[in-house]
Formats: sequence, C-alpha cells, structure tokens
Amino acid sequence: MRTKRKSEFLTEVELEFMTELWALGQGSVRDVLARLAPERNLAYTSAATILRIMEQKEFVTSEKDGKTFIYRPALAKNEYQSRTLRDLSDKLFDGTPASLVARLVDDQGMSEETLEEIRALLDRRLTDHDH
Repeated sequence: MRTKRKSEFLTEVELEFMTELWALGQGSVRDVLARLAPERNLAYTSAATILRIMEQKEFVTSEKDGKTFIYRPALAKNEYQSRTLRDLSDKLFDGTPASLVARLVDDQGMSEETLEEIRALLDRRLTDHDH
C-alpha cells in the first residue's frame, strides 16, 4: 500500500512555490520563478521538476496550454494552514491547542495590539457559538 504520509505536507521549497501559486491563482513554471526571490537562483529545469513532484503529491494540478503547463493549487491555503497547525499541535503540544496558543502568547513578546486582535477573534468565535 502506498503511504499517504509523505504527500501530506510540503517541503520548504515546495511551500515557497505553493505560496506563489496561491497568490497567482495559477501559473506556469516561469510565472512562479519570476515571483521567487532572485537569490533563490533556481534553474528552470529545477523549478519544473519541483512542480512535477508537487503534482505527483497531488498539491497542484496542471493542464497544457500549447507547449506550456499551467499549474493550479489543488488545495486552498487555509486548508493547508489548518492541516499543518493540527500536525504541529499533535506533535509538539500533545494535541492540546490551548498549549499551542499559550506558548505563542507567552513567548512572542506580542504587542498589546496583537493580543487585542487575538482577544477579538476569540470573542467573535465564542459569540458565534452561542447562536
């Protein structure tokens, strides 16, 4: 049986590519390359290989437009964020989201403004639950 594990998360470079595709909506290898930091200095062939692997892992889909492949994200950014956070919560915080939030709030030297934003988000979520 093929393990699903390896394709559940993006590698660092894949995440960079995916972030650009999320911003673009869709794009060719050249479109994605054009958006990466110049110091990335990736060859076209390397970028094409990375996108092909991402397609095999089912993170993107592609269709041919003439000779060019156009890639599209196969999953939404917020879905991937949720999946990654759940994994982090399970691995590092014993599946206790409150511990994750406590660590975040304690350690980051967060501004009052940021803490107020978090409070507002919690208040909104709790109010929504009451209805």
